[in-house]
Amino acid sequence: MAVQRVTLTPERPPSGPEAQLVEAALPIETDLEVGGRGVTAAASAPPASSIPRASQTALMTPTPLSTAATIPTFALNGDDSVTAMTLGFDRRGSGEPLVLIHPLGGDRHVWSPVLDLLARERDVVAVDLPGFGTSASLSNGAVPHPAVLAAAVADFAGGLGIERPHVAGNSLGGWVALELALSGRARSVTTIAAAGLWSRPLAPKRGVAHELARIATPLLPLLLRTRAGRRLALMTTVAHPERVPRADALRLVRAYGAAAGFADVNRAMRAGRFEGLERIDVPITLAWSDRDRIVSRPKRLPQNARVEVLEGCGHVPMWDDPRQVADLLLRGSSPRD
Repeated sequence: MAVQRVTLTPERPPSGPEAQLVEAALPIETDLEVGGRGVTAAASAPPASSIPRASQTALMTPTPLSTAATIPTFALNGDDSVTAMTLGFDRRGSGEPLVLIHPLGGDRHVWSPVLDLLARERDVVAVDLPGFGTSASLSNGAVPHPAVLAAAVADFAGGLGIERPHVAGNSLGGWVALELALSGRARSVTTIAAAGLWSRPLAPKRGVAHELARIATPLLPLLLRTRAGRRLALMTTVAHPERVPRADALRLVRAYGAAAGFADVNRAMRAGRFEGLERIDVPITLAWSDRDRIVSRPKRLPQNARVEVLEGCGHVPMWDDPRQVADLLLRGSSPRD
């Protein structure tokens, strides 16, 4: 198999109004997880383990904090073509590698409150999934099922010279992290409010909140200027909206509305569920927040999973209690006794 090269190029710094376009998590899985009727999925996506990976080498220079990586990855539509994908990411710190994966409608910046805490002990990489943040959408016609997104993240990490990192994810990111672990591409997995652990697929649901965030983009600086406005916008996903700075709240909502991959990924997520938790053979930590309004812990979990609770936190807990979240991720990516 031919060896492809991965070229890392600094991301152009944003300017003008787009300079504040960053993250998202808002009424995110309000459009996703709670209250969905069980339905039968028309088709299931292929497991990540069945998707071939491109052989690749990375030409690395000292990693800047924010870059975009062009990663060659095999097309996932059954032919032999190769598609170049560009994924945005932040990287900092040293130690064992830890890849962080954001929720639906979010981007890598949802992890910003905990990055410095983690970077003291880990080589931390926060990545934008295809179709979110600064990452291009899948261009090969593949359904963006979490297993497919996991394959893209695995190839991305390989392009950075990282093989089998520790992985952690929030909601959608948790499902993607579980797919990485199931396919043997992670050395441990930690999830926060993982999506996909529902008992059966969910009914299709239009992403109304996503559309409203997109339409309201010009008004967001005014709407989010006050604490009351930020509470109204974020109370579904954050337990303590008053702890989210105005600039961060603006990034959250703007990125949520701007997420090009939202509708397709939401549709693919709702049409399936994660299966194979008991077959994961690396350390698993599953965490839920005690003030999560969107997902709740499943009644049954396999004995191979360590279960933890984030106290006083919501569905997206990084602003609620950065230290508690960072400690969870460090424990999850540490050796087990």
